[in-house]
Amino acid sequence: MHVTLVTEAPFITVSGASFYHRRMLAAFEQAGDDIEIIALDRLAPPDLAETITKDAAILVEGSALRLLGESIAPLQARGACVLIHHPSALEPGTPEPERVALRALERHCLQGFRRVIAASAPIAERLAHEFCVDPAHISVITPGTDRQPRRMLDPAQPDGSPCTVLSLGTFAPRKGHEILLQALATLTDLDWHLILAGAPRDAAYHAQIVELIDTLGLGARVSLRPALAGAELDAAWAQADLFALATRFEGFGMAIAEALARGLPIAITNGGAAGSLVPAACGIIAPVDDVAQYGKALRRLVFCPSLRAALGAHAYAHSQTLPDWPQQAALLRAALI
Repeated sequence: MHVTLVTEAPFITVSGASFYHRRMLAAFEQAGDDIEIIALDRLAPPDLAETITKDAAILVEGSALRLLGESIAPLQARGACVLIHHPSALEPGTPEPERVALRALERHCLQGFRRVIAASAPIAERLAHEFCVDPAHISVITPGTDRQPRRMLDPAQPDGSPCTVLSLGTFAPRKGHEILLQALATLTDLDWHLILAGAPRDAAYHAQIVELIDTLGLGARVSLRPALAGAELDAAWAQADLFALATRFEGFGMAIAEALARGLPIAITNGGAAGSLVPAACGIIAPVDDVAQYGKALRRLVFCPSLRAALGAHAYAHSQTLPDWPQQAALLRAALI
């Protein structure tokens, strides 16, 4: 099978959506498929569909819809499917005029694709209820989760022992880094250190976070790092006692799933699909943007190693029930045929 992915440039970024694509396409290649990637950095030519290999299975990534213009209808006529990690109109921090235009675009065109693939069940529900997509045309295909070495937490440590908090997420308003920092700033009587890592996708937002760390007096407690990969990422997981993310919206939450797979307790906010990924026995879930509630919940976990160890054990056990990448790649491949 020849598979063509139409996505937004740059294709190789450290983000959940890009990682999803790379892992899925790698599995397709192992199955003997030919892969073509069209990464758009400007408005697509109207004849885009004509340039794609005849009889190719075409998958359009949702964030690229705004760049397709007149080529949307020809792609739909070719039987293209569309993959929605989360609707672009739901991206927090988007200026309202742009949000209105994106919502109109997505409501108009999503139903015209042969199949709409949602990255989680909550996203599928919103596509049906808010974007007029026929549920019969939606397939839920979540990311896979790799089996990871378990981080063994010591329940015998005394209360108040040092706690390393790890937070991974692109620097963009959707990730709510300022909420996490403000919540942790209420816990300066406790012994904690935060590793805050991610690609600075939104330079202005990244600058705001740097300034906020200084304003809150947390410079000695926060290690601000770029996106981590390979040995550096593994080392960060090995140091962590707790995973935290004050997300405003997740289409799935791949970093959260990996934290579960590492056996870490989870402290998140209930943004998008994030809450549905974390059972109550695995961590705490606070309302979005609620610094007070998030801070109170974090206090219990930061203070109590035995609680972290108990929740981490449940997290690791739950992660073993999550589907792996080969399973999910097989589902995606079948949806494209």
